[in-house]
Amino acid sequence: MTRNEAFSMLDRMAKGIAEMFGSNCETVIHDLADPLHPVLAIYNGHVSGRSVGSTQDVTGVEQDLYLDTDVVNLLAVTPSGQQTKSSTFSIKGEDYHLGFGINYDFTPLAYANRVLLDLMHTEVDFHSAVYTARDTGISEIFDAALLRVGKPAREMNKADRLRVIEYLKNMDAFSYRRAVPYVAAHLGVSRYTVYKYLDEVNARQQAKEEA
Repeated sequence: MTRNEAFSMLDRMAKGIAEMFGSNCETVIHDLADPLHPVLAIYNGHVSGRSVGSTQDVTGVEQDLYLDTDVVNLLAVTPSGQQTKSSTFSIKGEDYHLGFGINYDFTPLAYANRVLLDLMHTEVDFHSAVYTARDTGISEIFDAALLRVGKPAREMNKADRLRVIEYLKNMDAFSYRRAVPYVAAHLGVSRYTVYKYLDEVNARQQAKEEA
């Protein structure tokens, strides 16, 4: 495939992907053979504020690096503060080296997520409020921990759950009656896992104190 054929193919793909995913999706073709990686074609360039000929990357930094491998699904913040998922694919031939980039602006989704978290926030669960008012403290602290992490419990990975457990421990939440069963049920893990997470948090905090 010649350079013109490769560029023509990538240009069609860039235009099609930009149209398919809408105005929040920027697609761009770079000349990676040039150390400055100038933009050869770009669609929805308003996402990063670039146009053809620009030598800046999606974050607004002048490009002076050699990119020889694909970089996929990276967080990149544009000069105007937009949060994007950024990927660049390297395409090489005998006399060319092109880069095909996709930058998706998910800033509106981040705002929407915060609104949804606010909408889903409750002071205490129904059972605690109606039947065991003296135990409502754990529910309030647990909700505060979820807001700090910024994810619903079902979407959390282990690192997120450890942050929840550390926050609960620091807030003395485990002094409440039946705190461990409550946390286990609302995190979707076993009681054994909660105790294991507590051990990890204690060990990590002790290591920091001894450092």
